Amino acid sequence: MTHFRYLSFLTDYGLEDGFVAACHGVAAGIAPQTGIIDVTHLIPPGDIRRGAVVLAQTVPYLPPAVHVAVVDPGVGTGRRGIAVAAGACVFVGPDNGLLSWALTACGGAVRAVSLTNRALWREPVPAATFHGRDIFMPVAAHLAAGTELEAAGQPVEVADLVTLPVPERTIRDSVAEGEVLAVDRFGNIQLTITAADAAEIGVKPGGTVLVSTVLIGSGRHRLAIPYRDMFGAVAAGDLVAYADSAGMVSIAVNGGNAAQRLALPPGALVSVTAIR
Repeated sequence: MTHFRYLSFLTDYGLEDGFVAACHGVAAGIAPQTGIIDVTHLIPPGDIRRGAVVLAQTVPYLPPAVHVAVVDPGVGTGRRGIAVAAGACVFVGPDNGLLSWALTACGGAVRAVSLTNRALWREPVPAATFHGRDIFMPVAAHLAAGTELEAAGQPVEVADLVTLPVPERTIRDSVAEGEVLAVDRFGNIQLTITAADAAEIGVKPGGTVLVSTVLIGSGRHRLAIPYRDMFGAVAAGDLVAYADSAGMVSIAVNGGNAAQRLALPPGALVSVTAIR
């Protein structure tokens, strides 16, 4: 029987309403000794990809936990709820791809169940629009308190879990090609190209990179951007490329918003070349 000291919690619920507090309360009633680590509740509404990015880049820094993630535009439909074991953790949420990149970050899914055991749900009958409170959080709290994964429902083949497509990333000769993975609240643009990829093609701090982008309706754009260790290495208002805290190449404006300036949304194709 495995007990978890912590739950983590990620949603798109926002902070204006009582949704997050209600879920905390449900967990406290079932597993009062379990602490809750709030990852974020400010994922853009329904943005499964953004939730997947944040979860995958955060869980490596969290202790072993039951990770609850709810970005669920299909709530109340036929999509299933799942609990999945990966590494030293268990993940609970909708089977819509939200959990998939975090599962990979933890070494891959090894066991999974569909959340069909209603005895672990909140009673009375769960609301069709609030499975975070009525299904995912109560099940997660029971698992944290020592309930075995298999008790949560029917087994599911891990190969049948919904996964998000792997983001594009390749190296061709001296060019690293990828896409915009995410844009954070500061407007910093994170690419799927890693800092190691950049180093492989000769990009080094203190140098300059040629960033090429292709946007539907506006064609190809090329920008020469200094590659530095920090935002403050360039003048206020200037663009800078750098290796971010997740080890990815990102583009920022010192004191500004790169996503607004460059109009680069998640999924936009990007290539990076060292300028020598």
